Amino acid sequence: MSFKPFALAPLFAAVIALPAFAQPSPTMLRQFGDWNVYSYQAGASKSCYVLTIPKQATPASVNHGDNFFLVAPKPSGSGYYPQAIMGYDLQNSSQITVTIDGKSFAMTPRGNSGWTQQESNDSAMIDAMRTGSNMTLQAVSGRGTRTSYTFSLSGVTAALNQAGQCN
Repeated sequence: MSFKPFALAPLFAAVIALPAFAQPSPTMLRQFGDWNVYSYQAGASKSCYVLTIPKQATPASVNHGDNFFLVAPKPSGSGYYPQAIMGYDLQNSSQITVTIDGKSFAMTPRGNSGWTQQESNDSAMIDAMRTGSNMTLQAVSGRGTRTSYTFSLSGVTAALNQAGQCN
């Protein structure tokens, strides 16, 4: 598995959490369809990411918590990476599967988050999101519950373009 900026997950989770001590508070800049663009100040630099919530969650009989899918800038400043943040811990030995218009991508869980298994797949997944119409995510909770989420991709291209202009 390639390096992923696991330490940044709490920063993105702050979108839904109460303001965290000593962490910047993200600010929503604009909404494009079902995607929002957020900015945050990290030291002297400003960064932006895009985020959406699922339109549908199954099974309906379980508490899913707050779930998000986001695309954030890589710490290197070169490109973006997709990330799933779930409202529960994921099963460590499992795999998250994201399907965009019939094309599947594997993500590796760690805690309540997941990243692509190979960093080289980040761009391919983001490109599929830009051209796709819907996206599903299948995961397994730490308790073994199989979950599925449907996300709209309406507005993701415009949101990513706006985030790319963040200074």
